[in-house]
Amino acid sequence: MYRIAVVNKDRCQPKRCSLECMKYCPRVRMGDETIVVEEKAIISEELCVGCGICVKKCPFRAISIIGLPHQLEGREVHRYGKNGFILYNLPIPRRGYVVGILGPNGTGKTTALKILSGQLKPNLGKEDAGWDEILERFSGTELFDYFKALRDGKVRVSIKPQYIEGIPKVYSGEVLELLKRVDEIGKLDEIVEKLNLTKSIKRDVKELSGGELQRVAIAACLLRDADFYFLDEITSYLDISERVNTAKVVREISENKPVMIVEHDIAILDMLADFVHISYGEPGVYGAITNPKGVRVGINQYLRGYLSEENIRIRDKPIEFEVLQPRESEIEKVIATYPSFKKSYKNFVLEANSGEIKEGEVLGIVGANATGKSTFVKVLAGVIRDDEEKVDIKLKVSYKPQYVKANSKLKVGEFLKNINPMIESSYYKSEFIRPLQLEGIMDKEIDELSGGELQRVAIAACLLRDADFYLLDEPSAHLDVEQRTEVAKLIKRFAMNNSKSVFVVDHDIYLIDMVSDRLIVFDGIPARYGKASKPLSMRDGMNKFLAILGITFRRDEETKRPRVNKINSRLDREQKAKGEYYYYF
Repeated sequence: MYRIAVVNKDRCQPKRCSLECMKYCPRVRMGDETIVVEEKAIISEELCVGCGICVKKCPFRAISIIGLPHQLEGREVHRYGKNGFILYNLPIPRRGYVVGILGPNGTGKTTALKILSGQLKPNLGKEDAGWDEILERFSGTELFDYFKALRDGKVRVSIKPQYIEGIPKVYSGEVLELLKRVDEIGKLDEIVEKLNLTKSIKRDVKELSGGELQRVAIAACLLRDADFYFLDEITSYLDISERVNTAKVVREISENKPVMIVEHDIAILDMLADFVHISYGEPGVYGAITNPKGVRVGINQYLRGYLSEENIRIRDKPIEFEVLQPRESEIEKVIATYPSFKKSYKNFVLEANSGEIKEGEVLGIVGANATGKSTFVKVLAGVIRDDEEKVDIKLKVSYKPQYVKANSKLKVGEFLKNINPMIESSYYKSEFIRPLQLEGIMDKEIDELSGGELQRVAIAACLLRDADFYLLDEPSAHLDVEQRTEVAKLIKRFAMNNSKSVFVVDHDIYLIDMVSDRLIVFDGIPARYGKASKPLSMRDGMNKFLAILGITFRRDEETKRPRVNKINSRLDREQKAKGEYYYYF
C-alpha cells in the first residue's frame, strides 16, 4: 500500500492538547522525527509506519493515516502543502459533450475545477511544479493540449458556482442589467426565454426566490463567450420540470463547447451527461478521479460502490432502491387530520384537500415551484394561518425551513445540545451525529459552515426536537448522493423507530422514492394558483405527478433506480399510452 498522512489544519490545536501524537508515536519514542510540532503537527510520510496510534490519540481527530492502492502513487495532481489534501487525476473536458463528475463532497471536485479553470496551478504533489514539468506529466494524454492552451492564457472559462445564495450579497439591481453585463454571445433574450426568466428580469436580484436565482446564475454562465463551461449543482431549488428544461438548455450549449457539470441529482445527471467521472476518496483527506465512463455504467458502478475497471471498492454497501412500498398497508393509526383549507395572498391562492397524518409514516410532498408547497407546510406547522383559520392541529411540530440561515456564533455541538441535552449519548451519536457526518464539525461555529454542513445541522436540529410530527422542506439541497441516501435512511428509520410522522418536501426524485410511504401532489399555475391533493399511494401519486410534468420514468434493470425516459422514445410513448408514468420494474 501507498501511505499518506494528512493533518486537518483547522482541527489541529497544539496549544490545547498534550501533544498526544508525539507522546504515543513509537517512532518518536525511538528517537526519530516522525512527528514534529511547530504551529501545527507535521508528519513524515517516509518515516511513518502506519500504526494509527496518533489517529486514535489525537483529541481533536485532526490526523488521518490512509493506505492507498499503489496505482495512485505518482498520480498526484495537486497537494495543499505538507500533510495537506491530495487530488489524484483530473476529469477531461470534451468538445461537443457534457461531462459529469459524480462523487462525495470533499473529494476534490472543486480543486479539479480550479485547476482546469486556471485559478490554481497544479503542483503535482510537491511544493511547486513548473509548466514544463506539468506538460511532461500530461504528455500523451487528452489533457496535454488543454494545459498547453491554459499555460498560454488561451482558455476562457465560465463558471456557475455551487452556492448561489451569496449572489445578492455582491450584486444589487435588476436581473436584466446583470445579464446585460455578462452577455458576450448576444443571446440574452433567447436564454431568458428558454430558462423561463421573462417575468423575473425586471425584478431586483435580492427579491428572487431560490429557483429564480439558480436560473439567473445558469443564464449568466451560459451567456459568456467561453472555451469551457463548468456548472456546479444546477438543480438546487429547481423543481423537476425546471431541472429537465435546464438540462435541455445546457445540452444545446454543449453542441459546440465542452461542458462539465457536478451534479448530485442522479436522474438529471443520467439524462444530461454523455460521460461521467467518479470522484472517490476520504473527504478532506484525498480524492481520486476515475477515467471517463459511459453515463449509465458510471452511475451504476457508483451506486454499487465498486469501480470494476479500477478494481476499487469505494463503499461498504451499495445504495439500493426499493421496488415496492410494502409498509403502506401496515400504517393504520391516524394521529391527526387536517381539513380542506385555502390560503390567499395578493397574487397567489393555495387550495388544499383534507388529509390525515399517520403514525410512523413519511409523507413526500412534490410539485412545481411556486405552487404552494412551502405555504402548505407552514400552515400545518402553525407558522402562518389559513384564510378561515380552520387548521388547528393539536400536535407539537418541528419545522426545518427551505432556506437555512447561518446567523449564530454558537458552536454546532452547543447548538444541538441546547435543543436536546442527550446529544452526547451513544444512542444519539449513532442515530444522528454519525449518519449526518457531524462529528468533524461539532467545534465549528454555525456561521462558518458550508451550505451542505449547515443543511445537515438543520436536519439534525429538526429531528432532535421533541415533537409529534416533523416537517422538512428541501433537505437534499447541497448534499451529495451519499449524504442524501443517509438522510433518507435516517428519516425513514426515525419515523419507524419513534412512531413519528414526517413530511418531506423535495425535488430529488431519488430521495422522495427512497423515503416516502405516500405522496401529496401539487398542481396549478406557478405564482398564481396551487392545489394540493389528498395523500395518495406512491404509485398513484407518482403517476399523477409525472403526468402533470409530461415525463415518464423507468426502473434501471441493474440497480432499480428511477431513470427518465427520453421524450417520445418508444418506452415513453408506451408508458403514456398505458397511463403508467412511473414503473416499479
